[in-house]
Amino acid sequence: MDRDLVSSFWTEDQLEEGVQVLSRAVGWSHDGGFVSGLRAGGAVPVSQRLEYCASRLKLEVESVHARYGEVEELLASCAPALLQLEGKNGEKSWLLVLRSRSHGLSLLGQDRKVRRVTISVVAAALRDRLDLPAAAEIESLLERLVLSPRKRPKAREALLRERLGGEYVGGCWHLRLPPGSSFSVQFRAAGLGKHLALFLGSYVVQYLLFLLSWLLLGRGALQGLLSRPWLLAWALLLFTIVPLRLVSTWSRAKLAVGFGALLKRRLLQGALEQRPEEVRCQGTGQLLGRVVESEAVESMAMNGGFLAVAGVMDLGLAFLVVAAGVSGVLHFAALSFWLLLTGVVTQNFLGVFRGWTKSRLRMTHDFVERLLGHRTRLAQEPRSKWHEAEDRLLDDYLGGSVAVDSAKAYLIALVPRGWLVVSGCVLAPAFIWGLGSQGELAIGIGGMLAAHGGFSKISEGSMHLSRAWVSWSQSAGLFRAAERAGRDAPAPGVHAENTIRRDEEPEVGQLLLEARDLVFRYSGQERPVLEAANLRIEAGDHWLLEGPSGGGKSTLAAVLSGLRKADSGLLLRGGLDLPTLGSTAWRSSAVCAPQFHENHVFSETFAFNLLMGRGWPPTPSDLTEAEEVCRDLGLGELLGRMPGGLMQMVGETGWQLSHGERSRLFIARALLQQAEIVILDESFAALDPGNHLRALEAARRRAPALLLIAHP
Repeated sequence: MDRDLVSSFWTEDQLEEGVQVLSRAVGWSHDGGFVSGLRAGGAVPVSQRLEYCASRLKLEVESVHARYGEVEELLASCAPALLQLEGKNGEKSWLLVLRSRSHGLSLLGQDRKVRRVTISVVAAALRDRLDLPAAAEIESLLERLVLSPRKRPKAREALLRERLGGEYVGGCWHLRLPPGSSFSVQFRAAGLGKHLALFLGSYVVQYLLFLLSWLLLGRGALQGLLSRPWLLAWALLLFTIVPLRLVSTWSRAKLAVGFGALLKRRLLQGALEQRPEEVRCQGTGQLLGRVVESEAVESMAMNGGFLAVAGVMDLGLAFLVVAAGVSGVLHFAALSFWLLLTGVVTQNFLGVFRGWTKSRLRMTHDFVERLLGHRTRLAQEPRSKWHEAEDRLLDDYLGGSVAVDSAKAYLIALVPRGWLVVSGCVLAPAFIWGLGSQGELAIGIGGMLAAHGGFSKISEGSMHLSRAWVSWSQSAGLFRAAERAGRDAPAPGVHAENTIRRDEEPEVGQLLLEARDLVFRYSGQERPVLEAANLRIEAGDHWLLEGPSGGGKSTLAAVLSGLRKADSGLLLRGGLDLPTLGSTAWRSSAVCAPQFHENHVFSETFAFNLLMGRGWPPTPSDLTEAEEVCRDLGLGELLGRMPGGLMQMVGETGWQLSHGERSRLFIARALLQQAEIVILDESFAALDPGNHLRALEAARRRAPALLLIAHP
């Protein structure tokens, strides 16, 4: 094995220390930000140890898999990452990848030295676990072939790729900043700062060279110096602009793509961090409208920003030029006044566009809601009233569209072309009465044209930025909500064994959860839904919670599972509360299957819908357990009917499930998460008596502690 590779090994016991060292080397964490006694020991799965460690460092870690033949491609862009290698005797070692390129990896060793290793060497080490079982068979096959020693390694590699091409190679964990961290830090970490500096620098240089070229041409024409060397210098300046233009275009594209990726990750994280109270009063159409508007933020902001920068540079030059030309003071004052007028017109466009956007989103919301409820309208709403609300919304939208078109015409047409009229009036006396020299007249005309180009760019850029600003007002809540993700990490001083789920079952009688005097009220309501609620759940308990509709049963389930936070009272798991353990650890130990209307079947495979709460892609043992749970719940006949079995596509575009089959899918999904406490909220309401009893027995047998919520 490669010597540099062996010198970079970290042992299994040094895993947490390695995560800290790697994060510091990348520049994402500081010394003193971690507590001792972090190691959870060999009984804890590696993925959970890494997740715990990363959460304490306010980072994210993601397990990544690649097919056998795609390992090199994965390694070429994996940094910073941790790689797990397994030796022939089962011993496990770790590599810390500091940087990755297409030709090699930079590995950080225990001595803090960086060593370069080729990707092929690391890829071979990752594949060893899969290569060993097939090595003997392939070697015997090669023995029967007549191959030269030079061709033998290539043949072995080709046979392994053909034999194991469909297998997944794991052992790679990406380490990255969470989407909710400081956006400026993410911007720098993604390397976008250098692209921004390169774009601005190349644009400024090419702009100055362009001005210099026309300065040479103008001076040569006015002074009669248009000789061959003079024209050659002018042409060379223009040719120099070409590579600079390529550099600025390339850096602008890299900046736009990188910024867009960061923004999308941030908004997606914000959507996942939305609290129930923040979206409960919004319909599907309104949420869809926010998503659509978030798409406009990226494109409009980037396009408008680039145009605005170019326009400001043009106007800055124009101010200098008009001040040096004929009627300099008057021309300078006219330019200042027109710039102020441009700001007023832009403000007017922003206000009109904001009103039009609101009417458009109202129409989108109404359309989506009526589309989803079309069957209800067919059955219960008179046909004569179907289009009353739509007509009113459409009238508002059309009126707003007319106003937007008018404001846009003022901004795009009036501002740049009106400036030509105003500037021409300022320069007219100098032409009529022959004031100033020809050079001053030429400078004045040059300033007028430079300002016209600047106003054209600023007008278009302002239009894009106004649209981005209005779209941002719809998406800002998602952007800010992403910051909540890092607040759910375990508190300092909490040992890993307290925060991650273990494989062993809790002993019967062991206290799992305790609630004392819980109080919860919804926002804007004075009367609490829960008041002085007390509960004690031990391993082996099977609770039945009954009560009338609106009595707070589902709210209690949400509080116990960590989906909502109580206003007051005490809720403990193992003597620790939710803020101490962190929401991830809490939800892994107390799982809730919400009511039918709050649960969902995704347009994916049946296995994906079952194993959402576990790792993906699934292991053979995961699929075996999922099938066992399904058969225990009475879904064996369904699996037999589906051509693809567990891998059958289900959901809106796949295999259609009945109401009772969906209910049992939701129960199986909760049971497969291997939580200590399973809460089933009216999960048996859609089942017939036979399937009801069968599913209930399966839940009681598989859940260490069970809380059932039902109507009396």
